[in-house]
Amino acid sequence: MAFIVTTGATGRLGGRIAARLAAAGAEQRLVSRDAGRVPSLRRATAVSAEYGNPEAMRRALDQATTVLFVSASESADRLDRHRTFVDAARDAGVTHLVYISFYGASPSATFTLARDHWATEQHIRDSGLPFTFLRDNLYADFLPSMAGDDGVIRGPAGQGRVAAVAQDDIADAAAAVLLDPGVHEGATYDLTGPRAMTLDEVAATLSRATGRTVTYYPETVAEAYESRGVYGAPDWQVEAWVSTYLAIAAGELEGVSDAIPALTGHPATTFEELLAKI
Repeated sequence: MAFIVTTGATGRLGGRIAARLAAAGAEQRLVSRDAGRVPSLRRATAVSAEYGNPEAMRRALDQATTVLFVSASESADRLDRHRTFVDAARDAGVTHLVYISFYGASPSATFTLARDHWATEQHIRDSGLPFTFLRDNLYADFLPSMAGDDGVIRGPAGQGRVAAVAQDDIADAAAAVLLDPGVHEGATYDLTGPRAMTLDEVAATLSRATGRTVTYYPETVAEAYESRGVYGAPDWQVEAWVSTYLAIAAGELEGVSDAIPALTGHPATTFEELLAKI
């Protein structure tokens, strides 16, 4: 019997997608590091498996047809874990892999983690697995958390723009692809919001929606590294944080696509509409 494997089922995005597939009546196997935390959904079973454990992943993917591959949590070895997962999918005979990548994935991307996404895409291509890549822009849902306790968004984004996308829109698009994968084989979709905003515009929108004064301070690169150094994060993580803003400044996240309406049949959610829901 054909079924979909949904990874990241306990996460914000994977959980949304799993719920949509369940509502559509799809048979699912939900994969998480801890199956005990997986939500109970109609026609779904849960299994525990880590991306970096090839034996466990092959068992989790056994007899699967279509697989949703939500990228692993950020870590120094994330790319290695991705490659292990892809190899397990190939060895398990998966017939279609839908990978949640990142907008502008490229070996020369300013955002350091977008380079890892490109390398993962290349490994999938090299594996011979039929695929679809969903390249998400920054999550609009996370923009409010960019403001500190003082209401200031700090980062070296200059006056660059970001076409941030709502996670619910990504989930709708992913579910559409997973339910009819053959139509989308070999496709790469850029998933964005309906318009690109400067961080000044993000701050002004947050101010109007929340009644809290939110402003944007365009840090220098040196200021950005210094302000994030207090968290004691590893160098690769700090570089990823800072390079997110630098990618905005470089114009690498400003493109707006029509993939959300094309895949879902509804307009992409505006930032104002998203804030009204949360």
